[in-house]
Amino acid sequence: MEHTDLYINGTWRAGAAQERFDVINPATEEVLASVASAEIADADAALDAAEAAMADWAARTPRERSEVLRRAWELMTARLEDFARLITLENGKARGDAMGEATYAAEFFRWFAEEAVRADGMITRAPSSGARIMVQHMPAGLAVLVTPWNYPAAMGTRKIAPALAAGCGVIIKPASETPLTMLALMPLLEEAGVPAGLVNVLPSKRTGALVDHMLHDPRVRVVSFTGSTGVGRKLLHSAADQVLKPAMELGGNAPLIVFEDADIEQAVEGTMLAKMRNLGEACTAANRIYVHRDIAEDYTRRLAEAMSRLKLGDGSDPSVDVGPLVNAGTRDKVAAFVEDAVARGARIELGGKAPEGRGYFYPPTVLSNVSEDSECVHDEIFGPVAAIQTFSDQDDVVRRANDTEYGLVAYVFSADMQRALQVCERLDYGMVGLNRGLVSDPAAPFGGTKQSGLGREGGHEGMLEFMETQYISASW
Repeated sequence: MEHTDLYINGTWRAGAAQERFDVINPATEEVLASVASAEIADADAALDAAEAAMADWAARTPRERSEVLRRAWELMTARLEDFARLITLENGKARGDAMGEATYAAEFFRWFAEEAVRADGMITRAPSSGARIMVQHMPAGLAVLVTPWNYPAAMGTRKIAPALAAGCGVIIKPASETPLTMLALMPLLEEAGVPAGLVNVLPSKRTGALVDHMLHDPRVRVVSFTGSTGVGRKLLHSAADQVLKPAMELGGNAPLIVFEDADIEQAVEGTMLAKMRNLGEACTAANRIYVHRDIAEDYTRRLAEAMSRLKLGDGSDPSVDVGPLVNAGTRDKVAAFVEDAVARGARIELGGKAPEGRGYFYPPTVLSNVSEDSECVHDEIFGPVAAIQTFSDQDDVVRRANDTEYGLVAYVFSADMQRALQVCERLDYGMVGLNRGLVSDPAAPFGGTKQSGLGREGGHEGMLEFMETQYISASW
């Protein structure tokens, strides 16, 4: 928490309006730090800095950009404990989860260091005219990156690394709940060799006005956002005015399907990953759990047993598995989902009541007999609640799984690979975990269908989101 000011053009600034806001530790409800709040004038300064720095950066060879990103990975990997500690303090997640995020976040620098040298084009010959078709990928321009609070390190590096690999300058607007981790990353990027002005960080309590202003600046050509579908729609409206390239990773309502032939231990282990990673505060979290009627009782019992072994408490304690939710509003929303489900006939197998005292805690909770009309079936729970329904017909469960406006990720557990792959192909989701509860990987294209977003992050596709394809027609 050494740096709490804005980071513009390689310097720390208090901000044009000299205003600040508090960052709260969700485990204790105490103030961690007071952070500078950016205004429009600060955004303009950041855009000026990024424009100037990008001219040189885009002209560098891919290998030069690659080496800087590789050095960033090395430096962050050496400091994972420090980043994990800061993630826990401002986000609340337990130390194990925080270390997992820090490791995952660092890996984006290594992956895109390798991808920076692979923006491959092509030369071919037009069949009819005989002209040469030359295709290459160019840096798209300045990028505005808007990141959420649930992964304060990884959601930043997942955008910064491909943008820098592509040759772009960036302005980052981190979530107001968790700006400290992204600010702490800046000295590391300086040490790695990122030029002053290429990466700028603007925490702010005026997110809407600030981001809208930047999206209407003609120098900005890309907007990359991770967050709710509602906010994503608003940003898409703003992006349309300048016809910006949008990369949108939005909400989810992930189904997890367990067939009668599944290895139940494997399914429970996968569910724990898909449901409890980051305390369920993830767009990839299993939200609707469909278990075949023949094994539902056994599965539910084993899942409740596994959840009961998790220790709830302040994530800074290494023995704790489950920390607090990020704020009171999130905790209260989770509690309301549980109350609604119970009122509609669900049974509480475990948990179901927030503990007394300070901190935004909610215990690991298992609900069985959840009805289809429960609110948690149609909205993201974003908390440690496993809502179990049953099924007996394959076509019916596929229909129910697809019956949502979201299409980010789904999970399927079955020992019959032919059946499982057929089901995967019928699921209208951008990603499917097959006998796995974890799909996120820097080497894979992360993203969804329908109202879960546009574009992909990670993989080779992640860098292309920050590039434009140029075609040259030539004869020789």
